[in-house]
Amino acid sequence: MKYPQLNRDLLQDSDIFPKGLKVPGLEDDFPERVIQFGEGNFLRSFVDWMFQKINDNGSFGGKVVIIQPLAEGMIDQLNQQDGLYTLFLRGYEGDVIVNKKEIISSISRGINPYEDWQEMLNLAEEPSIEYIISNTTEAGIAYDSQDNPDLMPPNSFPGKLAVYLYHRYRHFSGDKAKGMVVIPCELIDRNGDNLKQIILKLAADWDLEKDFIQWIENANTFVNTLVDRVVPGYPKEEIEELTEQLGYTDKLISTAENFHLWVIEGSQELSQRLPFKEAGLNVIWTDDLSPYRTRKVRILNGAHTSSVTLSYLMGLDTVQQMMEHPYLGRFVNEIIFEEIIPSIDLEEDMLKDYAEDVLKRFRNPFIKHYLTSIMLNSISKYKTRVLPSLLGYIEKRGEIPERLALSLASLLAVYKENVMSENSLIFQDDPNILEFFKSLWSGYDGSYTASVRVVKNVLENANLWDQDLTRVDGLGEKVADLLAAIINDGMEKALTDTLRMRD
Repeated sequence: MKYPQLNRDLLQDSDIFPKGLKVPGLEDDFPERVIQFGEGNFLRSFVDWMFQKINDNGSFGGKVVIIQPLAEGMIDQLNQQDGLYTLFLRGYEGDVIVNKKEIISSISRGINPYEDWQEMLNLAEEPSIEYIISNTTEAGIAYDSQDNPDLMPPNSFPGKLAVYLYHRYRHFSGDKAKGMVVIPCELIDRNGDNLKQIILKLAADWDLEKDFIQWIENANTFVNTLVDRVVPGYPKEEIEELTEQLGYTDKLISTAENFHLWVIEGSQELSQRLPFKEAGLNVIWTDDLSPYRTRKVRILNGAHTSSVTLSYLMGLDTVQQMMEHPYLGRFVNEIIFEEIIPSIDLEEDMLKDYAEDVLKRFRNPFIKHYLTSIMLNSISKYKTRVLPSLLGYIEKRGEIPERLALSLASLLAVYKENVMSENSLIFQDDPNILEFFKSLWSGYDGSYTASVRVVKNVLENANLWDQDLTRVDGLGEKVADLLAAIINDGMEKALTDTLRMRD
């Protein structure tokens, strides 16, 4: 059956919807107040959903106009649907599993700057525009020495933003009241600070006037943020079923977990201008987001990275399977509460409350989170997400944490599987790291001495860890014992032996 496409006319005129159905914000003639670089699933399922909420309760009254950050994108489809799309939120709400849907109408339109650069510059002349949101991937906030203000558009996101700001500065004759609040959502530390520094460097490269640089410094606010929501995005495997359920075609359907958290390092005045918290949203305004970043990286990301290699070696495919497994589910719980949390110098209740939410999120039956996707670039992830917990635990307790040591041994074992696989890599990584492990494992003969040699070579490689881990007393011996056990006896026995050690 052919279904009509979701758009404004469909909602107003089609018999599919009850007469008089009101989609919040659909009829509101709000001005465009937000520019958003990025039309992907995450921003539409997180930020644009939040703007929908503060429009719904009458506390904001503004639309989002989206800029396509790359030459290829979905702006045409977004405009065909009049900025409308269906969002499914699924997962735990307290102790209850929910599956709810809503039509988001907070987006006014999209602009492809590769086809109409002038239209984006026209936005710089609109006095109602106050905010810039972005999520251009971690690689998006990067300096490009080839950018220049005469390109239409510049190559990078910072280049585009710098030209936009300069155009606005000139149009409003340097009026400080027309500065922007820039709120990046890219997953890098100090994202706002980094973006601002690149903008200033580009301004200097382009020899723009000093008054503009002062305007950037004094009239614009760049905030650091931390975002937290799992967004599987377009539900490809369910799309036929969902389309039949909805009764219309929506090529921009997105799915996300119900949990959400946005930490913004911003002023009280800014929190009042953007009243997300008053709309019941889990948005934290703070003068220091570093504790929240540490909490997320060490507990959520750290629990993922420290457990998925074990789960993969035991033949599982997804995080949900891992949590349902009697041994692995216990392992995840124990590694969080008995080893990761004790290693962190933050208030314990803050950590435990977040950890309880994390365990629920891992068990979300609607999210198929594949282990192999989490295993991409495993060494760099382990270094930032897990190693600080391992070393922190040793420093505090004076002993090797059994579960974190097992996670490190399983990491080395999964690299053996990866680089020695006959057909193709199980997961991608830095070519130099893959070559290092291939050379290392190619000489492995199965002996305990060979396991010791592998562990020693890995731990002393400062290119992997930025330090020599063989200097940590007892770590090499423990990891070598566990690695030999995994290879000779299997991952499950090594896991159950480790769990029994504290029974």
